[in-house]
Amino acid sequence: MTKMERDTLYESAREILNTKRTTRNGKLGHVASAILTRTGNIYTGVAMDLPSSIGFCAEHAAVSAMVTAGEYDIASIIAVYENGDVMAPCGRCRELINQVGEDNYDCTIYLPDGRSASLRQLLPERWDVRYLN
Repeated sequence: MTKMERDTLYESAREILNTKRTTRNGKLGHVASAILTRTGNIYTGVAMDLPSSIGFCAEHAAVSAMVTAGEYDIASIIAVYENGDVMAPCGRCRELINQVGEDNYDCTIYLPDGRSASLRQLLPERWDVRYLN
């Protein structure tokens, strides 16, 4: 992926950051994610971190928007924290990205400090390898 594509995703995520703290120690909109699909569309979403293990990551929200639009193949994805820092996806998000589209194992994940890696590098040991082909 090019720097321009990374910058576009970063700005798309950053634009929708809108942190709200709830009265019950929850946070909404404090992490945002943007996905670029293989067809060139961008989908975004924000995190909801609420008490009692209720909520979901920003990547989940962005993936949901993408799937709602009928797309499944991710070219690249970024997550941005409320202070503007890029974040690596958690393990649950990595697995979701992997399972949503057959080719997502090779998508680009943008990481802190201007780095990037393929999902394959971040999730090297597939649990479902025996079921492939």
